[in-house]
Amino acid sequence: MKAEIIAVGTELLLGQIVNTNAQFLSRECAALGVDMYFQTVVGDNEQRLLDSFKLAVSRADVVICTGGLGPTQDDLTKDVLAAFIGRELIVHEPSMKTITEMFESRGIHMVESNRRQAMMIEGSDPLHNETGLAVGNAFTYGGTHFILLPGPPKEMKPMFTKYAVPWLRARMTNEIPLYSKMLKFAGIGESNLEHQLLDLIQAQTDPTIAPYAKESEVTIRLTTRAQTASEGERNLHATEQEIRTRLGEHLYADQDVPIETIVLQLLGEKNQTLTVAESCTGGLLSDLITSVPGSSQSFLGGIICYSNALKHKLLGVPMEVLEGEGSPGAVSSETATLLAEQLITVTGSDFGLSVTGVAGPSPSEGKPVGLVYIGFAQKNAATRVITLQLSGNRESIKHRAAKNALYQLWKQLKDS
Repeated sequence: MKAEIIAVGTELLLGQIVNTNAQFLSRECAALGVDMYFQTVVGDNEQRLLDSFKLAVSRADVVICTGGLGPTQDDLTKDVLAAFIGRELIVHEPSMKTITEMFESRGIHMVESNRRQAMMIEGSDPLHNETGLAVGNAFTYGGTHFILLPGPPKEMKPMFTKYAVPWLRARMTNEIPLYSKMLKFAGIGESNLEHQLLDLIQAQTDPTIAPYAKESEVTIRLTTRAQTASEGERNLHATEQEIRTRLGEHLYADQDVPIETIVLQLLGEKNQTLTVAESCTGGLLSDLITSVPGSSQSFLGGIICYSNALKHKLLGVPMEVLEGEGSPGAVSSETATLLAEQLITVTGSDFGLSVTGVAGPSPSEGKPVGLVYIGFAQKNAATRVITLQLSGNRESIKHRAAKNALYQLWKQLKDS
């Protein structure tokens, strides 16, 4: 099956929102064994939307539409598509009942336009909206399967997963699904990783090897065609083991999770705690850690000691180290060491991570933009300091410094 996504909404074309729906749907279709060939974004314009539908039926077996199912006059998806295939719009009574009861329970007058969210194309199958009001539609026309989903991701994702996927599976014949596995790497750049796997990538058939880069992390997606997960794992095993042999020191997970999630899992398993001291990252490291649910089990907290005065007052770094002629300065191995060690002294945590550096855009203390020191202290162990020379803008340097700090901690945890 060849698929096309049609994302409807002028706000997408204007860049007011990012089309994350396309990323989600492409990934989910790949898992089903449906090949995503085309992605279209079209504004809230009747003629251009109609042209998009005409083109889609000429080249795709599955057309997935997102957006344009709401109550306003510029929500045109169902109206234009119904006219295109020569069918009427009818009321889906269960959805109408839900909408009416919602307004009544809130004591709000329901205007007539809200009925539009309960409309569906005649002869289509309704797709229940568990987190919103607009009913989805699914039907087949001239050999092309149409799936109409709401635009908001919190409505679209559960509707697609729970209702559209079973509907589509029932109409698939002799399709072998794609089975994918994600391998996550840190502490290595995309070009270096690709270089070390170049022979495997060039010789790939099944499974395929696709590297993807995010800020300070690299993902490899291994993909094969398999009817079951166990068959997929067997197909991927030899390739995965070869990758592990070559890049095991950087491979932190075989699932699509950030490194902070794995670090916290390891800390929890070992019943150990962590505190951080941040200068140039300004709280970003703490934010990454606390974005993981349950982080409070292992993360005691962080100190944003941006100024020299707070480095001295809160963590006792001597001023003669921080300032003055001939001193190491705030951006130094000595300061990173003291910050990390003092964290353990002050908080009693098992690990102390410190980050100090020059995020830019200008040099500081006569030191170049991108110079970062990461201090790593552990109870009853010698303190280590990692020196990095990072590239990029201010935001990028901060993010890479925070991720590198987590990578250093992960290496210690996995080996202990």
